[in-house]
Amino acid sequence: MRHLASPVGAGGLAAPDARGEAGAEGCGDVVVIEIRVADGRVTDAGFRVRGCGATTAAASAACAALAGAAMDDALRVSATSLDRALGGLGPERRHGAEIVADAVAGALEAWHGERLGDPGIALRDDRVAVAMSGGVDSAVAALLLAEQGLDVVGVTMRLWHDPVAARAERSCCAPETVRLARETCAALGIPHLTIDAAERFRREVVDAFARGYAEGLTPNPCITCNGEVRFRILSEAAALLGARWMATGHYAQVQGAPDGDSHRGVTVTGPAGAPVLGQARDASKDQSYMLARLDRDTLARIILPLGDLTKDEVRAIAAERGLPAADAVESQDVCFVGEGGYGPFLERYSGLAPRPGRIVDAQGHEVGTHDGFWRYTVGQRRGLGVAAGEPVYVLATDAERNVVVVGSRDDLARTTIALEQVIAHEVPDHALDVRIRHHGRPLRGHLRMTGDATGEVVLEDVAEAVAPGQTAALYDEGRLVAAGTIVRTGSGHGTED
Repeated sequence: MRHLASPVGAGGLAAPDARGEAGAEGCGDVVVIEIRVADGRVTDAGFRVRGCGATTAAASAACAALAGAAMDDALRVSATSLDRALGGLGPERRHGAEIVADAVAGALEAWHGERLGDPGIALRDDRVAVAMSGGVDSAVAALLLAEQGLDVVGVTMRLWHDPVAARAERSCCAPETVRLARETCAALGIPHLTIDAAERFRREVVDAFARGYAEGLTPNPCITCNGEVRFRILSEAAALLGARWMATGHYAQVQGAPDGDSHRGVTVTGPAGAPVLGQARDASKDQSYMLARLDRDTLARIILPLGDLTKDEVRAIAAERGLPAADAVESQDVCFVGEGGYGPFLERYSGLAPRPGRIVDAQGHEVGTHDGFWRYTVGQRRGLGVAAGEPVYVLATDAERNVVVVGSRDDLARTTIALEQVIAHEVPDHALDVRIRHHGRPLRGHLRMTGDATGEVVLEDVAEAVAPGQTAALYDEGRLVAAGTIVRTGSGHGTED
């Protein structure tokens, strides 16, 4: 009632440094939060509301909490903190606190977003920025680090989200998961910052994925996202927040940490303690393949708290501590593609239209027709529409001629793989485990560097369904020592296609 009778910050601010808006006219509530910032503090805050009394009271409580607050305290404002400040709104009125929290997060996101890439502030050795996806893994990662005594701040990247394709509750890019990440941080008592990374994600991940398929390649967007784009954005956010360390909920381990970093809980191995990525203890959840393109400068700043835990252990920890994300649904592999698969997504997003073409055998004889080469992947067996006396598989796609090549399973066999864009931490002269897909069976093979960032893998085991555009990750006793993008494959020494 006090906030309704004399609302703090009513009417907004003149010339604010940043503003955030949330809600919609259709649901009856729209909130605008405006802030001014100086010397690491929110010096003033104001609001404008079109909506119910609960939303007005929550906006007033938010401005009272923001005005004069240190940035970390401003980043702790959430629906939970506003509900608590108002004495408990109850389930029917809590939506007001949620909408206001979204607007506050939007204002803080706008202020920080304009400064991404700036040097930021001095990095603190005890501060870690944790990438919070809204799922149970990142929630437990943040919890474990906080319990170790580290100064934890959560960072959620708002990535490109296609609501037409993806089920919102399963997508790590969806608005609902952003709100869940914020409330998880509130439960842990840590600051939470949202970063708008949608345009960069679209340009660097989605566009690259669509372009690769249009060129007849089979790219893995999860490697581009997890192993490159997300960590660049997280690094920029960490700099603004003064965090030396970065952490995620990936199931993998960092090995070879520099001396003096014992709180990372990793083992010092490798030449001069140089950091390399190691596989997780839980082989069924290991995500080291997805992080294969991380360079050593990035690895030197990463903490992966879940590398020695199983998924069941992580869920048990979340449930025991009462974290909001304890029962969160697993996100799908390629979050932006959604239901229906690659074909419909590419046609909707890239404007590809059905284009009749030939299906030919290895000798070039036509055995069928198709409606677009991009609908087929190397190794595919089902849905080819080819009548043959034995099962046939896709061997290759030719984007220029719009041709799909099929053959027997034996024709899929490959024993040499040419790589480009190779990141090599080590190049042992003995056989390595080679993985060409996330949970694929490891194959034994030798790596030979042919240039500064090119190489060739000669396999002792025969590989099947190897496609240009995929990533080959090479392990030495569980340590990821090199990775590169496949450009050609062959069935003998030297590459053929």
